[in-house]
Amino acid sequence: MLDPVRSVTRTIWRSIGASTGVRAVPEETALAITYNGGTYAVMMGTPQDLHDFAIGFSLSEGVVATAAEIQSFEAVEFDDGVELRMWLAPDTAEGISARRRQIAGPTGCGLCGIDSISEAVKPAAIVGEGRAFAPEEIMAAMAALSPLQAINIETRAVHAAAFWTPARGIVALREDVGRHNALDKLAGHLAQAKIDASEGMVLLTSRVSVEMVQKTAAIGASLMVSVSAPTALAIRMAEEAHITLVAIARADGFEIFTHPHRVGLDATQENDHGHEHAHIDVA
Repeated sequence: MLDPVRSVTRTIWRSIGASTGVRAVPEETALAITYNGGTYAVMMGTPQDLHDFAIGFSLSEGVVATAAEIQSFEAVEFDDGVELRMWLAPDTAEGISARRRQIAGPTGCGLCGIDSISEAVKPAAIVGEGRAFAPEEIMAAMAALSPLQAINIETRAVHAAAFWTPARGIVALREDVGRHNALDKLAGHLAQAKIDASEGMVLLTSRVSVEMVQKTAAIGASLMVSVSAPTALAIRMAEEAHITLVAIARADGFEIFTHPHRVGLDATQENDHGHEHAHIDVA
């Protein structure tokens, strides 16, 4: 299988002059998703944790309801990409042909091939109540993220998605040049490991778009945290899905956009400094 990181030579220019050197960059390749011999979608992504990606993508797309519905998996490498071959029970596969995308999407495209507005903004699954977290737990979870991003430490060019619980810390972390792919890879791992997502939080290094909320809802996590900002549609979707959306998580704090009751803020502090969380307009 392709190495997820490659070394390339490049010319460096600085004010003192030019020089040459080597830099590590992430690999990017075409990933064809096929079910029972038919192509469903072609994505661009990082060739690592492809079994996780195939299962997570299948779950987030609603092709299967559980990982067990995928009877077999095989990754077949070609000169210009990797085919991720999955075989489903005949009755599960029957409805796929009508939804088949059969198009090539850009890196980590979360909605490529969607041909209707209603499908693009379909309601997310409504998550359960889950558990509450202290602000210190959210800060500890995000602080643990960067040291484990092996590919990003080398390349500074990939996204990560991780799952954290109070008992175990970061349970799993997946990386990809596409933020949607990273989250699908995480979803695939959690599904195979039969991890109860309501016991922890999803961590993201990317901006929070509506697809990231939809995928987190499919995972079943009731709290998601990102270092970057959400879109307005993502906030509305998180509100509807009953997900606590925490974003702009930095070393000095974070912002809560929906369902703040899962974050154990001191009542006085919340009234004095966090009143905007109680008056977010998601209409």
